[in-house]
Amino acid sequence: MSCNDKFIESQTVFDLPVNRTMQELLAGYDTDGDKKITKDDAPNKDYFLVSTKGDTVIIRNTYYLSNLLQELAIANENAQDTALITLRQIQEPPAERISRRIKTQFWDDLTRTIDEKGINRIMDDDKMHDERRRIYVPYDDHVGIAYFQNLQKKMPKLEVVVLPENITPEYVESINNMPGILALKIENNKGVPFVVPGGRFNEMYGWDSYFEGVGLIIDHRLDLAKGMVDNFCYQIRHYGKILNANRSYYLTRTQPPFLSSYIREVYAAMHPKDKKWLEECLATAITEYENVWVQSKRHTPTTGLNRFYASGKGIPPETEPGHFKAVLQEYADRHKIAVEEFEELYKAGVIKDSALDRYFTHDRTLRESGHDTSWRLDNIAADLNCVDINALLYKYEKDFEFLIGTYFKDNFTVNGKTYTSAYWSEKAADRRELMEKYMWDEKAGCFFDYNFKKEEITDYMSATNFFPLWAGLCTHEQAEKMVPILMSDLKAKGGILASTKQSLEKYKTNDVQRQWDYPNGWAPHQMLLWKGLIDYGYEKEARELIYRWLWTITQNAVDYNGTIPEKYDVINTTHKVYAEYGNVGTEFAYITKSGFGWMNASYQYGLSLLPQEYIQKLDNLENPDVVFGE
Repeated sequence: MSCNDKFIESQTVFDLPVNRTMQELLAGYDTDGDKKITKDDAPNKDYFLVSTKGDTVIIRNTYYLSNLLQELAIANENAQDTALITLRQIQEPPAERISRRIKTQFWDDLTRTIDEKGINRIMDDDKMHDERRRIYVPYDDHVGIAYFQNLQKKMPKLEVVVLPENITPEYVESINNMPGILALKIENNKGVPFVVPGGRFNEMYGWDSYFEGVGLIIDHRLDLAKGMVDNFCYQIRHYGKILNANRSYYLTRTQPPFLSSYIREVYAAMHPKDKKWLEECLATAITEYENVWVQSKRHTPTTGLNRFYASGKGIPPETEPGHFKAVLQEYADRHKIAVEEFEELYKAGVIKDSALDRYFTHDRTLRESGHDTSWRLDNIAADLNCVDINALLYKYEKDFEFLIGTYFKDNFTVNGKTYTSAYWSEKAADRRELMEKYMWDEKAGCFFDYNFKKEEITDYMSATNFFPLWAGLCTHEQAEKMVPILMSDLKAKGGILASTKQSLEKYKTNDVQRQWDYPNGWAPHQMLLWKGLIDYGYEKEARELIYRWLWTITQNAVDYNGTIPEKYDVINTTHKVYAEYGNVGTEFAYITKSGFGWMNASYQYGLSLLPQEYIQKLDNLENPDVVFGE
């Protein structure tokens, strides 16, 4: 049977012994022993079920067999000896099934709290390297200090560390061997909830959270979306910035800024409106803009534009062993010692090397950009005024203009300074002018990153070059030039490429496959560019790119037991990505419980934008190249 040839009768019910049926399915259809039924298993035989009415039904489709296994796995987790499973559940249309499970199961499984109820789930992961369960609390969070010190009395292995007022790179380096979680907001004696990306990412990440919020709002989970904004504001007030993630080794590093958009979208969905909440969040976002992006090294006076810039010392401790071996080998050879010995001596400060220090400044900055890693940024990130960060800050300025003009009678005071919508309008206009001066390539018809050290525009073709569409920064004349380039250079069978093959081959210096480059595609790029295209009137192009991405997700979920991973190879339309970090969200037994945060959100967002006729095509798994005549 194809997914379109559904034999569905609502009264067809099977009363199945859970454990025995699971074992039969695994023995007969899981030929590679991975506790999943996928298209890589090839038993080529029918499975027979007898309904409660005595009818025999033949199941002969990998997707249906894997759905049956998943439903049995849910029953098994609920300690059921038998389960009533309908044929409708087994043959549920794939787009409907994916969306339903995201809404009713995945968001809840990805939700965390840092409090007595939820702390064990975070503390027991593999990022804690010793026996201590360590939580770092800001020196000025008196509520949090009191809460966690009291909790420490109940949990002997919990170690509560109060952070110093001045968090320096030297301090962060000093605690690299004492990793811990960073506290988030405690309210009414409970941790404010947040959503994690999934898999090994068991903490609140910076830009992931915004995209997850888009999906949460669509799925009427405003409580979680608002909670994440509240935790972002907590981070700014107590850590000075929105963190890369709330782990101790991220204390000097932020992430791409989306807070103004997040505040605006949560407030638009809020009923009744909580204007006091809006006022507090807006004041915090303006503080972040001023302190993190203007009054810091992330602002480059020579151009008036911004860059990512992560301070810190030494080798980023969160990287996997051996990640920098190729880089360190060159320096070890100069010192005529083994690379392992060189690494230890460099970490200890016995060997000093300014060039290597500079490399790791670029590397930490690359990670702050969220694009870890890409040949676009390798060993150069801190020297670039990137299109993405400046487009995002333009969006901040326009959001501040809108919120102050719409809700605060054009007058808003923060830290003794009064802002008007005209002030932010002028800021945005200035940034647009500077971006056009330094980043717009008229001949190429696109924005590119600008190297302010070399005083030259780059030519790396990346999805980030098109962020100005989402931010509303482009003129319509610029959009007319950019959209055909997007559709010709970055459109792949499975969605939008992170970069072009030509740029990858021009700039790579070895064969390490950087995960934020060709042939991979990522949810945040898709979501931002869909909206940008729609806002500029390119609905047809947006619809095609949405369908291609959702088809990739749907086809992989159908073929691979419901798998929804972190990213895809959009050239080969597969989750089997062979990049430096693998692919989070693919390792599970029987059933995926959470998918992956921003991938889930992209699915819900894409479905909300697609006409019903295209959703039907998704259920039929119609090839996008056929649908769009290619």
